[in-house]
Amino acid sequence: MQQIGLNAYESRSYLVLLGHTRFKALELAARAQVPRQKIYEVLDSLVEKGFAHVVQERTKLFSAVEPTLALRGYLNRREESLKQEIEEQSRNAVELADELSKTYAPADGARGNLDYLRIVSDPSQTAKHYRLMLQNVKTEYIEFSRPPYAVDPLDERLVRQAIERGVKCRLLIEQGTLDATHRKRLEEYAEAGVEVRESEKLPMKLAVFDNSVGLVALLDPVLTRPTWTAVVFEHPGFAEAMHALFHNHWKSARKLD
Repeated sequence: MQQIGLNAYESRSYLVLLGHTRFKALELAARAQVPRQKIYEVLDSLVEKGFAHVVQERTKLFSAVEPTLALRGYLNRREESLKQEIEEQSRNAVELADELSKTYAPADGARGNLDYLRIVSDPSQTAKHYRLMLQNVKTEYIEFSRPPYAVDPLDERLVRQAIERGVKCRLLIEQGTLDATHRKRLEEYAEAGVEVRESEKLPMKLAVFDNSVGLVALLDPVLTRPTWTAVVFEHPGFAEAMHALFHNHWKSARKLD
């Protein structure tokens, strides 16, 4: 009962009430081991939460509400209350983000020593960076694609939009990772103009845009449950090196059957 939101005094008082038709407050306090000065506060809370009834006779008496009704009603009210609380927090978060963004903006265009590299471990943030770069690519987009996918390029309509803008797109897929659905989508991409090849093994996940920006995702081999950490870069020299690595694998890869 404490796990669903009742405290120890409320839980013990309700359990005692369940076994009796009705109780006076001070009688209940002794049975439930609740301090006499606390019992009225506890009973008022049980009534408010829907676990007890008040029966008014010469003196005020209390009785338990049937457990199924009490629990269902209490949880429904808590669910509604939590929903309203989350909605309110979401509204506040949007307003707060707007205010804090004004402070976060870099002053006078100043750059730190490593502003061209960002470490990202949250998959949703990796996806955000990926989509932004894919949305802004102008001439060329290349990618090592291997599972698990933070963002699956096969499902990205942004790739199609890049092709329509005249962007040269090349996807290098690791062998043995495609199911029937992905293979069919790759065929559709190929028809739209995306160049697709298959390599026996890829060293990492990699995407490079316009030979200047991109991201590298590396698997952490130390953790018991391996996770991917992405390095987002905006550095022509680093991009050129990754571009060369891609084309080294691309030359030895074969076309997808």
